[in-house]
Amino acid sequence: MTGGFGNASFYTRRGSDKVIARTKGGASKEKIKSSPKFEGLRLQQKEWKGCTAFASVLRYAFGGLHRLADYNLTPVLNGFAKNLQKTDVVNPVGKRSVCLSALRYTLENFNFNRTYPFTSVLRVMVQSAINRETGSATVNVPRINTETDVLNVQRLPYFRLIVVLGVVADLVYDEAASEFRALVPDVNGISEVFTGNWLPAENLLEEQTISVQLDDYSLQHLTDDCTLVLSMAIEFGKVGFTGAPQEVKYAGSGRVLRVG
Repeated sequence: MTGGFGNASFYTRRGSDKVIARTKGGASKEKIKSSPKFEGLRLQQKEWKGCTAFASVLRYAFGGLHRLADYNLTPVLNGFAKNLQKTDVVNPVGKRSVCLSALRYTLENFNFNRTYPFTSVLRVMVQSAINRETGSATVNVPRINTETDVLNVQRLPYFRLIVVLGVVADLVYDEAASEFRALVPDVNGISEVFTGNWLPAENLLEEQTISVQLDDYSLQHLTDDCTLVLSMAIEFGKVGFTGAPQEVKYAGSGRVLRVG
């Protein structure tokens, strides 16, 4: 059952097989907007805008790999941004920054999948490195025997490897504009994507090194307030309408390999 009934609403969400029930009601919008009793809530709502803005940009920095997620990434990324915001002990509540640059390690090994995490689908030990000076990253992939090293849950006929190098800038509150803004907007949320060729699912791949490089413009605008995010995924595909391989929705797995 989904929909509304009386004072309750019933709905489902991806990543859960249960129906969620929620009651309606609460204080009116006018009261929340003007009553002194809700001053703290208003400050939290203002900060929350910074969290959702940061999370949205982080999705862009993943270069589209969030499409492989088997759960709703948005609230998780919003919560991650909120935890970053709580570490700001300099600015008052309502104006606290969202800065990943000071806590980059907290995003490493972030998985886009819960049922089949990346390391359970691609069962080889990849090595990765980020070079901030050159704005580049490398991923070394050992020899792959798909029979033993790849978990093809849906037994689809094709697969490919994808590597993304993205950039996220710290967010601060702008008093003049009364909103959160990126310290380096020129590169905030950009990404460079390497998309490998579609390969038969039954295959032997020799060891390879995948390189991803930011363009000169992005490199010129890269500062200490920016964080480089290196992500990787394995994606599965089927034969499309034209006879060429095409991706299958949610068929694959990815994770953040390294942050620098």
